[in-house]
Amino acid sequence: MNSTAIAASVERKLHADNGIQLFERMNSATDRKECTMTITLTDQDTLTLRTAAYGAVSLISAADAAGGSPHKAATQGSIALGSATGLVGHVLAEKATGVSLKSKSVAELADQVLPALTAAMGLLGKQDPAEADNFRSTVLVAVEAAARSHEGRPGPTVADMTSKIIAALDAAC
Repeated sequence: MNSTAIAASVERKLHADNGIQLFERMNSATDRKECTMTITLTDQDTLTLRTAAYGAVSLISAADAAGGSPHKAATQGSIALGSATGLVGHVLAEKATGVSLKSKSVAELADQVLPALTAAMGLLGKQDPAEADNFRSTVLVAVEAAARSHEGRPGPTVADMTSKIIAALDAAC
């Protein structure tokens, strides 16, 4: 079956008290097979995803403070997160209530964000590996956008922080 023969419809339901559910149904034009997948995220799960994604941008912004423009990095990374699609895009587009990324140091921020990145990949990977890949890709695009916010190549602190973010994303079992 080729990709032109597939028609896809996606229904999304947002539940304030039950988290977010994504219902996806793929219909084949040739054999009418249906495949249904449900991803359910609790309020804590959505907070973890937001903390991880926006925290990754904050880490790059903080790492870029010495050699660049942290406000530009934060802006470019946030714009990239706002362009996310799928379930991840819906979660990140919601008002980010409860996300607290205030810290006294980059180390304190990293202690909060890096485990959240690993946890987000784990919880998405258990329910839908494709959505986990979407989250990973979304975060990496945002990190790259934040890192490229100034002229020239990112400095060694930004490159090191990027490596730590990637390692945290890849640490989920």
